[in-house]
Amino acid sequence: MNATQLHEEIKEANLSYMLLARQMISDDKVSAIFRLGISEEMADLIAGLSPAQLLKMAASNMLLCRFRLDEQVLFSMVTDYSKDRMMSQAHAAILMADRPVEVLAA
Repeated sequence: MNATQLHEEIKEANLSYMLLARQMISDDKVSAIFRLGISEEMADLIAGLSPAQLLKMAASNMLLCRFRLDEQVLFSMVTDYSKDRMMSQAHAAILMADRPVEVLAA
């Protein structure tokens, strides 16, 4: 994959992420803040972006989203495909809910 292809893939991922984030925020702001791991101020900023601003942000050569499962335990809980998968994911959500948004978004 060359640099141009990589940039196009990043741009597409960014646009998808921003559109999804905006939709989530408009549907249920509180849930979106938790699921996206962003602050209320960031949610307001994303919700207030014009289409041109959203496209400009998406055109960045840096990914706008990132993995928040920095801890191996949380990562394994979410990816575990055992019969108790739903319980593992619920437990991971509970553990992440206990962490301040600033820690998750940093």
